[in-house]
Amino acid sequence: MDKEHKIIIDEVVKLLRGGSAHIGLQDALEGLPAGARGDKPTKLPYSIWQLVEHIRIVQWDMVQFCLDKNHKSPKWPDEYWPKETAPVGGTDWENSLKQIEADLEEFINLFKTTDIYKPLGHGSGQTILREALQIADHTAYHISEIVVIRRLQGNYKS
Repeated sequence: MDKEHKIIIDEVVKLLRGGSAHIGLQDALEGLPAGARGDKPTKLPYSIWQLVEHIRIVQWDMVQFCLDKNHKSPKWPDEYWPKETAPVGGTDWENSLKQIEADLEEFINLFKTTDIYKPLGHGSGQTILREALQIADHTAYHISEIVVIRRLQGNYKS
């Protein structure tokens, strides 16, 4: 791997994990009271739980798209957003966070070991690099919404 390619790989991985210009999901959720997960502030469309689940579903979909040419994406928008404002079961929250982390690590491994510029053999010309940037952008956008909700709730550490 040449020096320039390694720089791109390292910087995009840092971006995927929430480094440099923005915080990662774990930092945004640190210290969040369990009872605040399903709180939906007035005039905002989503709770923190719905945002976390949306991040999980979208990231899973993008990772599976990269790995499996036969992958079928969920129906937009209904199947990308949970209807429940709070986790239903006691382990739903932890399972969601674990899947986000596992899927991210699976994608990062793919990103580090694949030609990131080569169009996937399926889709409409997407590359692993494009999917990496899309995952990072999408996740960062919704992390900022989580931070805003936490500030409105009065439970953010800043």
